Amino acid sequence: MSPAMILIVEDDPDLREALADTLELAEYSTLAVDSGEAALELLQTRSVDMVVSDINMGGMNGHELLERLQAKLPQLPVLLITAYGDIGSAVRAMRNGAADYLIKPFKPKVLLDAVARYLQGVCCADDFDSPIAEAPSSRQLLELADKVAMTSSTVLISGESGTGKEVLARYIHIHSPRAEGAFVAINCAAIPENMLEATLFGHEKGAFTGAYNSSAGKFEQADGGTILLDEISEMDLGLQAKLLRVLQEREVERVGGKKVIKLDVRVIATTNRDLLQSVAEGRFREDLYYRLSVFPMQWLPLRERRADIQPLAQRLLTLHAAKMGRGAVALDADAAARLFAYPWPGNVRELDNVIQRALIMQQGNRIGGADLLLEPHSPAAVPASSLGTAFPTTSSTMPLHGIATPVNAARPLGSGVKEHEYQLIIDALKNEGGRKKQAAEKLGISARTLRYKMAKMRDSGFDLDAALGAC
Repeated sequence: MSPAMILIVEDDPDLREALADTLELAEYSTLAVDSGEAALELLQTRSVDMVVSDINMGGMNGHELLERLQAKLPQLPVLLITAYGDIGSAVRAMRNGAADYLIKPFKPKVLLDAVARYLQGVCCADDFDSPIAEAPSSRQLLELADKVAMTSSTVLISGESGTGKEVLARYIHIHSPRAEGAFVAINCAAIPENMLEATLFGHEKGAFTGAYNSSAGKFEQADGGTILLDEISEMDLGLQAKLLRVLQEREVERVGGKKVIKLDVRVIATTNRDLLQSVAEGRFREDLYYRLSVFPMQWLPLRERRADIQPLAQRLLTLHAAKMGRGAVALDADAAARLFAYPWPGNVRELDNVIQRALIMQQGNRIGGADLLLEPHSPAAVPASSLGTAFPTTSSTMPLHGIATPVNAARPLGSGVKEHEYQLIIDALKNEGGRKKQAAEKLGISARTLRYKMAKMRDSGFDLDAALGAC
């Protein structure tokens, strides 16, 4: 496959040369002109895969060039760069259909990552696995991640569900001296309490019923690499004490064993709770909290880092379009504006769902605002009318924090969204006689997610056992 051709539009000759050198070193082909007018003239006879244009130029500026290109070549991705960026200009660029928006000065990697996101087949898997960091807070966080990656310090990443905490943890591992070692992730909320200890620390043959063979735990598997303890706040207090010793001594004993196994492992933990509040409530050990938070980091919710929304959406669009065997698909100006304005209560996970749904609804190469099926300031909803007759007309489906829920479900426990979600889980479990796998299928989620949500219900003080009764 021939390299992608990128047109550079920049009136500063030194910067124009620097941009061309950066892109050509990354094995792209380039054309360069010094004005918007020259770019439009060249595009009458030449075909390119992307345009990288400065905004502040004599004559036609970057915004005007973008508008002309949207009218003539709406599928051509345009990346705008400027030294005078502000949020208003960024919003205008996205509303007018810009693929991305960078503020000078920026590192060469920032440019290359932005370009790779919009050129189908150009960027590698590692690029797609790395966090999006266009918002100032995200860039600062990634800079901190680069620094801590070079150490073996324990890291605690906090943030709402769906913000991408595991992606950040993997980034730290990949950019550390342990990158050649294993990255082992375990969700502490998804494993029953009576099995979590053996899962983490391993067990010897005969240690408990069903232990027919000895087995190494996750800590042993991560030796020489990194272990991610996802949702650490869901861990039982008794097991927290054992984990504390492992972190202090850097050694582990398998369940039912007597041999001490030395470890060389980097620990990263994540939580969607306020751990200090959990400490105050007696649900999390204070000594373990301070052992984990050697280097605390926080992913802000997506609504507080809106500059990340468009590049995240385009990355997800490229990924899912490729999985579906589709060609290049782009967002139009209305879609970009709606994504930017939406509050994203479900964060990146909800954005991922919206993009996948839009690709199903729109089979062309352009995603419009209506294809997103978003209502302003409300959870993402798919009205039954937009899905045709494949669904019953007596109800519609609405993704509610990861659960596809019938609108006409049984009465909620209260007026809040969380109480309604609790009632849906209870009803599903009752209807399936307490069988979690079948209940999860009815709810449209995985059994692992259902166990996690049940644990969250109990942690919030809800008496789930009493609500389920004898089922």
